[in-house]
Amino acid sequence: MTPPTPLLGAGTLDRKTARTLPPGPRLPTLVQTVLFASHRKTFFPRLRERYGDVFTIRLVPSRRVVVVLSRPDHIREVFGTPPAIVHAGEGNAVLAPILGHHSLLLIDDDDHVRMRRQLMPAFNGQALRGYAGMIAQLARQEVGAWPVGQPFRLHERMRTLTLEVILQVVFGVTDSDRLAQLRPLVDRVVSVRPIIMLGGFYPRLLRLPPWRTYLEINRRLDAILYDEIAARRSQPNLAERNDVLSKLLAAGTWSDVELRDQLITLLLAGHETTATALAWAFHELARKPDQLRAGQQAADEGDDAYLEAMAKESMRLHPVVYQVGRRLTDTVELAGYRLPRGTTLMAAIGLVHGDEEHFPDVNEFRPERFLGDNPPAPGTWIPFGGGARRCIGAGFSLLEATEILRAALTQYDVRAVRPEPETAKPRNVTLVPSRGCELIATKR
Repeated sequence: MTPPTPLLGAGTLDRKTARTLPPGPRLPTLVQTVLFASHRKTFFPRLRERYGDVFTIRLVPSRRVVVVLSRPDHIREVFGTPPAIVHAGEGNAVLAPILGHHSLLLIDDDDHVRMRRQLMPAFNGQALRGYAGMIAQLARQEVGAWPVGQPFRLHERMRTLTLEVILQVVFGVTDSDRLAQLRPLVDRVVSVRPIIMLGGFYPRLLRLPPWRTYLEINRRLDAILYDEIAARRSQPNLAERNDVLSKLLAAGTWSDVELRDQLITLLLAGHETTATALAWAFHELARKPDQLRAGQQAADEGDDAYLEAMAKESMRLHPVVYQVGRRLTDTVELAGYRLPRGTTLMAAIGLVHGDEEHFPDVNEFRPERFLGDNPPAPGTWIPFGGGARRCIGAGFSLLEATEILRAALTQYDVRAVRPEPETAKPRNVTLVPSRGCELIATKR
């Protein structure tokens, strides 16, 4: 394994190089870090308005240099650069104590190619078609238990449902006793707070609470996962099972630790993100009767293309993950600047999705953008990233969203508790509805 690239920051940035970087705010690093962590949806647009399409911010640790990109052509160039030069794994290093060092999100170069190749059979078209029935059944069960005629927070119900999909469809656990063991542990793992992630930058913190407590919960979850992996390895009918873990075992050569790290990665990357995208979709439908009726008609008629377009437009209008990062392992020319080795590049998904140039009536919820003969231009819709590091679970996420929308819209009308839209607030690495997507569901 190649050693990590040193961060470009306080210890490695000289004054001459600093003067050649894109412009940016001169606020103290800690202030910029807090604004980025807590207010990025307003902080980034203000910086682009003041400094242009490319700007520099500095974040902890080590006053690291982060160059933010907001033009699709610049971002496409990054996604198209050889992965050996733009390391995504190093850009996600803060997640190592949570995901494990073999996680697809944390490895680069040949290790990433090998791991991704082994993961692909569990997420190809044939495999996705096999998951649809299980997801649909779980969706109908959860949606059927919604409170009728009284306010509730849909985001929490979506988190419960997407967690169940992870446990049963990804992990392949269906035994009721084992599910009862897993649910509280997994819920605490996926509810990781931003402060826990600091342990990835400052390993000494891991010996102290709350980091030590979080890692202990992780270890308890690991014990169950390793037990499931061992039990699955001993089963002769892996090819007949229809869950992700079984397909991974059948298709690749894995150590138990590698499998554990991929399962935790799928859990953290696929649970909160899909739940939040669905919450934002219902947030819009509850305020737009015409769109609600169009969605209900699509659900009744089996129009999967329209249901998927609703999920895509929700991800466009309300980016769940606002940015993705890469670390340069060599000096590159980009966006008119010579960016040194160690620079962190940040593709601002939210700025691209919120640009009127790419999406007319940019603040309107219009699923029709993703239908017909004139879809969004390449590189303007990037909720799953792009290039060799595009999210491997993108197809799974869209399938899950389609089945959950179908289950809900065939049964219910929904309306907002309050007419004013909910704002986005940070929750870990995602942006969620500030009031949890409060709505009222009534039977159709």
